[in-house]
Amino acid sequence: MTNLHDRADFDSPWKEILEAYFPQAMQFFFPETAALIDWERPYEFLNKEFQQIAREAEQGKRYADQLVKVWQTAGQELWLLVHVEIQAQKEDNFGKRMFTYNFRIFDRFDQPAISLAILCDTNQEWRPSNYSYNYPQTRLNFEFGSVKLLDYQDSWEELENSNNPFATVVMAHLKTQETRSSPAQRKIWKFRLIRRLYDIGLQEQDIRNLYRFIDWVMILPQALENQFWDEFKQFEQERTMRYVTTGERIGYERGKEEGKEEGRQEGRQEGEQAIILKLLKRRVGELSPEIQQRIQSLSLHQLENLGEALLDFTSMADLLNWLQTN
Repeated sequence: MTNLHDRADFDSPWKEILEAYFPQAMQFFFPETAALIDWERPYEFLNKEFQQIAREAEQGKRYADQLVKVWQTAGQELWLLVHVEIQAQKEDNFGKRMFTYNFRIFDRFDQPAISLAILCDTNQEWRPSNYSYNYPQTRLNFEFGSVKLLDYQDSWEELENSNNPFATVVMAHLKTQETRSSPAQRKIWKFRLIRRLYDIGLQEQDIRNLYRFIDWVMILPQALENQFWDEFKQFEQERTMRYVTTGERIGYERGKEEGKEEGRQEGRQEGEQAIILKLLKRRVGELSPEIQQRIQSLSLHQLENLGEALLDFTSMADLLNWLQTN
């Protein structure tokens, strides 16, 4: 299983948190399917197999997919395709894509798969659950399981009282959405959610893993991020629990320290460029060499403005629009 701290790129934090806590994810989101699985036997992430069936996946989309082989309590092998839809808006072809992946698994590996979707968007009405067509002598109705993270807004107290790591994941996701236009409130919630990890008595590695997820999704402007980090260091000192180290920081704090080391305008600009490129990759996906060069040509003032603006980006189009108007 991939360790959250052995990252080779800046893919979705969802994908890594699923790998770190896959049984807990299944028990939290899909308890009926989880009940079929013998968790005493090892499960396997089928990354190579998934790459074969996802060859036509659209570039730049915010997906976090996992194809996993588990064992049923009855002894048979079972494949699960877990899809996290990170897009901030509905996708008309979603059901078709879920069917296509399921069929490709069956066609290539002669293996049926249980298809499951976690929907992270903000559209209360969008609830895809099937793909179908119907002709006089041929019909298809493919159904898949799905959960909508927005639905957990009405179960906040249950989330707070849960030790399942995905209760924390859902709370961080919901509060990130809720505070899109209020960075100050986001800072408050970021600190509150991380403090909760200590309050409920999680083990050190679990705190680090979940801290990393919260820190990754709850992006703050530089000034607030600096305030947050100062408050958090003070909190750990008071608790005499130094679990999260400076070396584990990502985002603005790393760039700030790089800027200090350079001690010059050039160093500040390079540090800010590195920060912005990493944050943009998280928000909108892979950046083309042309877009990277465009960002590297921005002044320090423009980079700081982009750092503020990207908090509301949900797609590559948002970035392109900003670059055209600035």
